[in-house]
Amino acid sequence: MTGGLGLILFAIFVALVFDFINGFHDAANSIATVVSTRVLTPGAAVAWAAFFNFVAAFIFGTHVAKAIGSGMVDAAAVTTQVVLSGLAGAIAWNLFTWFFGLPSSSSHALIGGFCGAALMHSGPSALLWSTGKLQKTILFIFLAPLIGMILGLTLMIGVLWLFRRWHPSKIDRFFRRGQLFSAALYSLGHGGNDAQKTMGIIVALLSAAKMDAWAFVPGTHEISWWIILPCHAAIALGTMSGGWRIVKTMGQKITKLKPIGGFCAETAGSITLFGATAMGVPVSTTHTITGAITGVGSTQRLNAVKWGVAENIVWAWILTIPAAGGIAALCQLAFDKLG
Repeated sequence: MTGGLGLILFAIFVALVFDFINGFHDAANSIATVVSTRVLTPGAAVAWAAFFNFVAAFIFGTHVAKAIGSGMVDAAAVTTQVVLSGLAGAIAWNLFTWFFGLPSSSSHALIGGFCGAALMHSGPSALLWSTGKLQKTILFIFLAPLIGMILGLTLMIGVLWLFRRWHPSKIDRFFRRGQLFSAALYSLGHGGNDAQKTMGIIVALLSAAKMDAWAFVPGTHEISWWIILPCHAAIALGTMSGGWRIVKTMGQKITKLKPIGGFCAETAGSITLFGATAMGVPVSTTHTITGAITGVGSTQRLNAVKWGVAENIVWAWILTIPAAGGIAALCQLAFDKLG
């Protein structure tokens, strides 16, 4: 039983709340480098990032949303209560990690919460391992930061070589302008991948309720614009509200960045996100940009990266899916007992 219309509408509202918190929590991913290099003030940076978070709605498809909406959890296991429990687990973990300034993955918190609630409600058969979507998602927990790090390292080395004859002050001025472009690209990638995850949850909910006419454009399997636009608007508004604790960790505690490094990190992160979104793989923008920043920092010298901070971040990554899943499972258990 999925629940009445009122409960379904409430679940959609909670999904948009999660999307807002996602933008709030992940604002640092889009703006940390451009703020830490002082190319933009914090206020200008969040406005810049939020604009491109929203514009992404008109550039990317909905492959990631479809992967989450129908490729991870069996539709028979999806109820409004499962969705609400999954969102509760994701929101709780996001707020916990925000409070401690840890840039954990909102994406994996949502996936962990959704899967944890479905497992509690329907058992192991709830998870659709046969589609390969879950395996890809788990694989990219490790691949996304690694790809970001390799690209960040490679780009930094290449750019340093190309501009080796330039005076440092001229390089600094040039890449201050370049960072506006790279930050815009990264924000597009962030909005394009992350907003789709909330779309996928809403589509899964509506499909389980046999409300496909609401979820899709009539006669097609394309997600309705009334879902797409609010999801991008919510994540953009969340980004506008900032997330300064995590900005400090991302922009200052991992490694000190100059505009040239910020440009390379953002460009490496955006390439990774564009590729993952095109393949329909929900990846962590947090993992991606952290890997890219680490790769850029390691070109100076290995001890330029504060590996103790990086270790704390990695532990937050490892714990995200089981922690969000565990909270969601407890919420679902309460629903099942009360229902």
